[in-house]
Amino acid sequence: MKRALMILIALSAINLITAQSESTDSIEGQHLNEVIVKGEKPQINGHDGIMVVDLPSIVSDKPVANILEALGYLPGVVDNNGAIGLSGASSVTIIINGQPTAMPLQNLYQLLYATPVDRLKSVEIMYSAPAKYHVSGAVINVVLNTPRPLDGLMGQATLGCNQAHYASYSGGVNATYAVGDWTFDMNWSFSRNKTYNRQETFSSHLLGGIRYPIDDDMRQIGRSWSNMIHVAVSYKKLKLAYNGQIASGIRNESLSSGSFGDFRNHYKGLSPTSCHNVAMRYESPFGLTVGGDFTYFDEARCQSLYKDDVGQINSENRQNVNRWHVYIDREHALGVWTLGYGADYQHAADKSSQSYRFPEKPGFDNTLREDVASAYVSAQASFPWGLSFNASVSGEYFHNDYLRNWNLVPQLGATFYKTPKSIFQLNFSGERVYPSYWELHGGTSYINDYSMISGNPALQPYMSYSGQLSYIFRQKYAATLYVLYADDYSVQLPYQSTSDLHLIFQTRNLDFSRTAGVQLHIPFDVGSIWNATATFNLYHARQKASHFHDLRFDNKRWGCLIALNSALRLSPASPVSLSVDVAYMAGMIQGHGRMLPLWKIDAGVKWQFGKKRCCELDLKVNDIFNLCNPTLKINFSGQDYRMQSHDMNHSLKMTFAYRFNGFKPKADPDIDTSRFGTPK
Repeated sequence: MKRALMILIALSAINLITAQSESTDSIEGQHLNEVIVKGEKPQINGHDGIMVVDLPSIVSDKPVANILEALGYLPGVVDNNGAIGLSGASSVTIIINGQPTAMPLQNLYQLLYATPVDRLKSVEIMYSAPAKYHVSGAVINVVLNTPRPLDGLMGQATLGCNQAHYASYSGGVNATYAVGDWTFDMNWSFSRNKTYNRQETFSSHLLGGIRYPIDDDMRQIGRSWSNMIHVAVSYKKLKLAYNGQIASGIRNESLSSGSFGDFRNHYKGLSPTSCHNVAMRYESPFGLTVGGDFTYFDEARCQSLYKDDVGQINSENRQNVNRWHVYIDREHALGVWTLGYGADYQHAADKSSQSYRFPEKPGFDNTLREDVASAYVSAQASFPWGLSFNASVSGEYFHNDYLRNWNLVPQLGATFYKTPKSIFQLNFSGERVYPSYWELHGGTSYINDYSMISGNPALQPYMSYSGQLSYIFRQKYAATLYVLYADDYSVQLPYQSTSDLHLIFQTRNLDFSRTAGVQLHIPFDVGSIWNATATFNLYHARQKASHFHDLRFDNKRWGCLIALNSALRLSPASPVSLSVDVAYMAGMIQGHGRMLPLWKIDAGVKWQFGKKRCCELDLKVNDIFNLCNPTLKINFSGQDYRMQSHDMNHSLKMTFAYRFNGFKPKADPDIDTSRFGTPK
């Protein structure tokens, strides 16, 4: 703004001097040519080791109608068919407005899918989240606009259809209202889902010195109705929120044919699967924050496995989880310093059971109790010479029926810059990763006569450490060096048994997993009608195990991700925009296995129309050429196995949205690395 003002003053001065030099007897009109001052809004900013991204401007031309789809356009974010990952981080947690709570990951995804992109204010990427968020590791904080009383009732209604192998339908209403010091939020959505997956497996099973070729072609069809509701009420700094999801009419069927014959595997929900979370939070004027939440999860399913028309297995799986979480934080401002400390406590009781009607097999029926308590101290400061940082250290105690341990979890996020043109960020963090509740019970689920999923009561949590050094140039371009290390890393892998003809899928602890790489984020424009962003991620991955069943392995590999997201608008004021996204991935590993390269090309169109463009129609084709289908190959120490997926991402999606009363406010809910659920 100052620069534009100086240009206008200078031009006026030149004009005045020219007029005076012509003649003192007459005044002639002077015509000033049009002056256009062009500016570019910064896309990325930084402070305290946090990247602040102006995501609304990035996706303004993209065919996205909700926040979940918009997150796929963040720097470093990988959107794998709706599952959000962050390059340079072992895992990422999504929170909203910096407020932690506990929701299964799929419930959170559905809530973000139902929240309009117009509610976005900005997004913060934290490779090392400050301890006050009560979330370890990397975090994406979705910051939403706050409604005002003068806005009145605002909202959006949506309808959508997703045509993959089968068609799925969805719809919802999102509204917000503010009066005085009160704020009300409501988000309701429903979906009718019908899914299809196909997997071909080829196994050359070594047993007793003889190779047995085993193949299987399995098609999985799933059906369900899902309802999600979020309601929040805030009065000044006091907030109460409810998040709930109920899935009914659950039917999953797999049909497989191969070397062991033809199998039909039916999974049926005995009652609706439900998850309910109630959270409360209060922020005092003097720096004290207290909060807590309660989560209730319930699932009951039965499995019937048939070979031809002969029943092989009939079983029931049940899980009921009650989990409490409370926390307290305190901050003190001392000049440029902010000192903080706090604590939290979580208790979970998981009552799960597995029983067999036939054949006679041992099951289980028990309650697994878990306690996690932690306390932290933190420091945050901003100095006028360009450095800002936040740092914390947490002491954590973990206890369940199988083990107990203490952990020290560090965190550091720092930013340095003298001018906004060059910003440096350094991050380091630790994170304790816990296994799912069901796996710790040790139950077994059967896919067919050959393949099974087995739990593991000996499964241990593992510590994950990550470090990132980022350089942000002109608040637009970003380069990040990163190192990820997970001690006792755990992953589910297939194993061909050496005692019988069975393929066992089981999650086991390895020695470690390590990944080091560099990522580049390069946005660019061509005129005012085409903008694009190129992403390059080159890395080296290694996973090592000294005791994986009766094997040991050390798998190393170079890998890369190359992506180009682009949008075309015929004119700056055009209501129609087109997008084309291309991605290539190669070099991925999983335990002792390797993934084949993947291609993906998406295209979409967005049309805004109606009064003040209150209506929007988005049409998007995902994986146009049906190339993004993962293939896992294992050929190591007698293990010879290949699994190829089909029709994973190929779909045509259409969404219609209607916004009323200039919709642009706030919403809620939040996080969790989902640990709920039984094997599907």
